[in-house]
Amino acid sequence: MLLSRFAGCRKAAHELAARSARPGWTLQRLPWAEGPAAFSTLSISNLPKNVLECKYAVRGAVVAKAEDLERRLKKKLPREDGQPMQFDKVVPCNIGNPQAVGAEPLLFHRQVLACLVEPSLLQRPGLFPEDVRERAAYYLEHIRDGKLGAYSESKGHAVFREKVADFLTARDGMDTSIEDIHLTDGASVSAKLIMQMLVRGPQDGVLLPIPQYPLYSATMSLLGGQAIGYFLNEEGGWSIEAAELERSISEARASGISPRAIVVINPGNPTGQVLSKEAMQVVLSFAERERLALVADEVYQDNIYTDDKKWLSFRNLAKETGHTCEVFSLHSISKGYFGECGLRGGLVHTYNVDPEVQAEMNKLLSVNLCSNTLGQAMMADSVTPPPEGGPSREAYDKDRKEKLASLKRRAVLVTKRLNEIDGIECQPIEGAMYAFPKVTIKGYVMKKAISLATPADAVYCMEMVDRTGVVTVPGSGFGQRPGHFHFRTTILPDEEELEKVLDRIRDFHGQHAEGWFT
Repeated sequence: MLLSRFAGCRKAAHELAARSARPGWTLQRLPWAEGPAAFSTLSISNLPKNVLECKYAVRGAVVAKAEDLERRLKKKLPREDGQPMQFDKVVPCNIGNPQAVGAEPLLFHRQVLACLVEPSLLQRPGLFPEDVRERAAYYLEHIRDGKLGAYSESKGHAVFREKVADFLTARDGMDTSIEDIHLTDGASVSAKLIMQMLVRGPQDGVLLPIPQYPLYSATMSLLGGQAIGYFLNEEGGWSIEAAELERSISEARASGISPRAIVVINPGNPTGQVLSKEAMQVVLSFAERERLALVADEVYQDNIYTDDKKWLSFRNLAKETGHTCEVFSLHSISKGYFGECGLRGGLVHTYNVDPEVQAEMNKLLSVNLCSNTLGQAMMADSVTPPPEGGPSREAYDKDRKEKLASLKRRAVLVTKRLNEIDGIECQPIEGAMYAFPKVTIKGYVMKKAISLATPADAVYCMEMVDRTGVVTVPGSGFGQRPGHFHFRTTILPDEEELEKVLDRIRDFHGQHAEGWFT
């Protein structure tokens, strides 16, 4: 009976598809269909315009090419053109993903997480240090239902928000309420949440730095809002200039756009700069005068490599200077010296934000019930070192110090080596995890780009991965001044591997103008 009913339904579907399709439907043969074409509601021709216009260069065509090259290497196959591979591994320098290129997680936090996932481990004396067992037991006692596998409050478990509040209070020298903290699946979700609160329709816009992390432009595309670019001053070390902010907002308003907020990424992604206190004051004054909310992307706050600038949170400075504009501050476990990208832990802290607006934020979070509780736990624990004098603290401090010292050496190395290449110019890497060098592209690669009507740095990065196995991201994916070309690379491979990566980039750039012909 069941089979006959299925056959009848399938026959009816085929007959329906054979007749005139409704507007918005397309007819196509599906893999399971027999006879006439079955109908499909979705096709590339009728997807929402906002979806089609959404772009995220960090995992774009260059990464797809890299994945194909990795498959070929594993199967010992030649390149697509039949030529042998000129490298033995693909190095992913396209994304800030430390553990993918060899970084190890901090042991203390992982041990705490292990006990939270499997509480019976707490009953095995000697398995973990006492400070690990005490931390995990405290969390389990205070989380709702005492089980990490249960839903939390939409903002995140109160005990985890309390730990974050303690961190923010110590960092900024001011009291922090847990009601101003929202734990999310990485800082990306926090950024999207804020944009949802800001964009009411196509007339609304948000000022974004150019270059910018493409999460922001992609989110604006999905929401149907307007991305209002303001250029960073590359020659000034990717600084923010008051005159450029004024130009950007004036042109936006003249075209009928209603600016609602400004995004600042500090330390910079993809640019690697650390903002001076003076530049931050310019931004706060501008935001207050123009009645803009400030979105402070501060996920790289632990990645500071310059001795000439001290990193400062926008919340801290707003309090010091008496600015009253709304400040949304983002943080994450994916960066810093943690590198726990896959656990997806992040947060947004709100300052000077109307409690009724926060209630609406919480409502949006509640649609997904809560963020993953493993990420919540790691977010709280990553900003809470082992207790002073405890059995884990000495090793923890040593590991943390070594990780940050190595990152600083790599930042100096990458800046130096890139600037030694004729035709490449790189601003000092003061923070974050990236270099964003300007590159002169000519000859073969430029001609190919013109013939394909494709940005020259997109072709440059595609050729680079094909010839060297080094995965980078074209500057056009982040935005840049017309006529300028860049690429973003991380500084994350270990120091020995990084030297080899820089050798490959040097050799590739020296060959790109003449091309590769056999």
